[in-house]
This record gives sequence, C-alpha cells and structure tokens, in this order.
Amino acid sequence: MRLYGLLLLSLSFWTSHAVFKIPLKIFAGNFNASAQLDLRPLRRDEGAAESGLSLASDPAGIVNFLDMIDNLKGDSGRGYYMQMVIGTPGQTLNILVDTGSSNFAVAAAAHPYITHYYNRALSSTYQSTGRAVAVKYTQGEWEGELGTDHITIPQGPSGTITINIAAILTSEGFFLPGINWQGILGLAYPLLARPDPSVEPFFNSVVQQTGIPDVFSLQMCGAGIPASTTADPAGGSLIMGGVEPTLYQGSVWYTPVLEEWYYQVEVLKLEVGDQNLNLDCKEYNSDKAIVDSGTTLLRLPGNVFSAVMEAIMQTSLIEDFSAGFFDGTKLACWMRGESPLRLFPKLSIYLRATNTSQSFRITILPQLYVQPVTDIDGTLDCFRFGISPSANGLVIGATVMEGFYVIFDRAQKRVGFAVSTCAENGGVPFAEIAGPFPAEGVTSDCTSGVSLREPMMWVIAYGLMGICAVVLIILLVLLILPCRCHRDGEITDESSLVRHRIK
Repeated sequence: MRLYGLLLLSLSFWTSHAVFKIPLKIFAGNFNASAQLDLRPLRRDEGAAESGLSLASDPAGIVNFLDMIDNLKGDSGRGYYMQMVIGTPGQTLNILVDTGSSNFAVAAAAHPYITHYYNRALSSTYQSTGRAVAVKYTQGEWEGELGTDHITIPQGPSGTITINIAAILTSEGFFLPGINWQGILGLAYPLLARPDPSVEPFFNSVVQQTGIPDVFSLQMCGAGIPASTTADPAGGSLIMGGVEPTLYQGSVWYTPVLEEWYYQVEVLKLEVGDQNLNLDCKEYNSDKAIVDSGTTLLRLPGNVFSAVMEAIMQTSLIEDFSAGFFDGTKLACWMRGESPLRLFPKLSIYLRATNTSQSFRITILPQLYVQPVTDIDGTLDCFRFGISPSANGLVIGATVMEGFYVIFDRAQKRVGFAVSTCAENGGVPFAEIAGPFPAEGVTSDCTSGVSLREPMMWVIAYGLMGICAVVLIILLVLLILPCRCHRDGEITDESSLVRHRIK
C-alpha cells in the first residue's frame, strides 16, 4: 500500500465536564478498501435441536463437524479460503469461500499474483464440456472453459466428489497482490451459475453425491485483527452439512431467504447507536439485500450510506473528522495504545423473522467496522472504515459476518445468525443479537418496488427485443413495398436491459 501524505490532526471529544484531545493521523492516498477483495414464527432456537443439526456429526453419520473446525484461513480484506485437492493425481489449491456467486472456478493458467494453478493436462479425470464461461464481480472478472473433475476436501465431507469446474484462462482485477488463494467456491444457488443455471453449483453436487443435509454454516475469525500476512493468516470454519454448536454462543435467530439466487434477505431498519435512521424500509432493500462472504465490507445503498455516515459523525465523539476516512480514500491513525473504538457508536440491522410480524436485531460494535489495517513505524495504529456505498443493493459482507456464526439453512430457506465465539476480546463479544421485536408496523413487503432479479430482467429484455424486432419488420415491409427497393438491416441482441451479474 502506498501512502502519499501525512496530515497530523487533533481530534477533540468531550465528556460532561471536560475536553480531551486525541492525536490522530490521517493518511491520504490511493488506499481503496474494495481493492483488497471487492472489495430468515421467530423463536429462540436452542441449537436447532428440532432438526438434529446441533450434533457433532450429521444424523446420517457422513461427516464429523469437529473435523471441519478451523478449515479456513484468511481475513476480511483478502477473503477466507479452504484447501481442496483437485484432479487425479490430486493438485492442492486454496479456494476462496464466496456465498455471493455460484461457480466453482480455479486458475488454470499462470498469473503473476498466484503461486501455482490447476493444470488440466495433468489430471486424468478432467473432462472438458467445450463451453466457454465468464463471470464478472463487483471487482474483477474472468473467462475460461467449463469442465468436470474430481475433488476431495481434506477437512470436509469424506469421499471423492465430481463437480463442475471452470478453468480460469484469463482474468482482470480478480487475482490481487498478497492473496493466498487460486480459485473461488461459489456457494449460492443455481440461478447465479454461469453461463446458465444448468451448471450445477458445488454445494448442490456435494449434497446430492454425499447425502449430507442441505445446510452449511460459516465462521470467520478475523475480527479486530489487522490484515494478516499470508504466512500468518486468521482462521475460520466452513461446516458442510449442518451446525457446530461450539462455534457460537447464545441463541440462533433466523430470517427467510426471499429468493433463491443470492441469499437475499429483508432488512427492516438500521440504527446507529440508539438512533433510528427513519428511512423507508424499501431504501434498505433497494435492488436487493444479501448475505455475501465474498464481499469485504458492509455495503449500503447510496441514501442509506449517507444517512449512516451522517449519524456516525453526529453520534461519535469526534469533531471535524475527515470525510476521506468515510469514503475509503484515507486511513485514520492513532498513537499506539490510544484506541479510537470508544469514539464510535454501535450499528444495528433489523431483519424480518420467519414470523413476518416479528424482527430481530444483529448489532456490530466498532471493532468490526473500524478495522485495523497496519501500523506505522511501530508507533501508530491505522484503521479503515468497513462500510461503503453500493450501486447494487445492501450487502452484509465480511465486516458484519465476522461477528456472527452464519447458518445457510437451504433446506428450510432461511439464514441464521448467532454470536460467534471467536469475535471477542477479553470475553467481551464484538457483536450482539436480540429479539423478538415487532416488525415496526411493517406488514407489507419491504422489497416490493425494488429492481427485479436478473432472470426476470433477461425475460423482459428478450421480450422487449422481440417486440422491437416485430415492429422493425413491419416498418421494413412498409418501406420496401412502396419503393420496391431492397435494404439490408441487422438487429442485435445487445440491450441496456441485458446485464451481467454484478455482485
């Protein structure tokens, strides 16, 4: 990271009788938070006992959840990854865990930012389908070829699984400096698979071939830890087939999955400290609201982001705080030992419960959204803002997920949240969860009127193009008949309504 300038500021905050000054350094430059990787009747569920998912292994005895603990490495800035063995003989690669996409894709050609790649020619079990595939993310994109091969997961369900695999041949902005992964594991639904939903996603294949329950759960343990080096990454756990009760404390609260493409949920309101933003709930769900481990930050629609930033500045104990910190262009640095976390308020997200007249609240402390990044000369601790504006809806990314054990219960179409056992310091958790609360009088659908999901957009796009084609044909006939002349024309399928999936 290059730092272009140093500005020493004095920030003041007051108690009821006194004013104190805290030395703060703001570093301006090209730091971009997203550049690192972008960068559901509600009741207390005592370990999901009714479904047997709280056992140390799934009811069929196919997997042992304890064997999967600590099978992830990484951090929120560069993503969490797990080790997989691909092909015959096996080639070991680290694969990024992403709940916001649906393709299993690995580097199949050399790239300056990765140490090794999957060599299809060396695998006797690789079979090409001959189909091209391309995926575009919020940051980065890649193109490649679809095929199938065998994989095993050292700390996952036992046995060999045959999966669809996309061999990444070219990419731009996808592999980044400092990463220690060579592929991506899309854990979302088939509707997001590319080039079309006929490409069965990884977890669907695992469930079908092993018989494990259609549930996975995720704990990411980088909260409060500076972006680590590849030699000493933070950890986490991806539990495939159920829920491991040692990874969370307290109760699990569930919110419904509204649509099975992304893990789309419904946000009812946001609070900064005890201050309700008082926005129409449709603002929070503009376009969509999703739970996505592959997005670094908590991303908010523009109006919501502005309201959150203003409320933080009003309720924090900081005067004249640089806007550069909030827009991701500057780091805020304090003298070592002078923690800024007490200066910032809590942030709460209210999610609709499976009992639609109720809601529950997940709360993150500043330790999660004011994120340590680096130190300067051993004397300064520097932080970035873990929230950013979004043009593609609200994204509950790693900034929030690091505080919780998140359960993707696909079998019952819901996402569960419980306080993570690894997001704490000195026994004090960085996250809170509470409920039930009334759904604030919101009995209608907060998602009504927002943008249609992508498959419907494709239907509309092709429908409109069909109508245009008919109109053009009629016009051409009308023009040709009177003048008896021939005119060449071309109608393409390029339409502004046809868009790539943007996470």
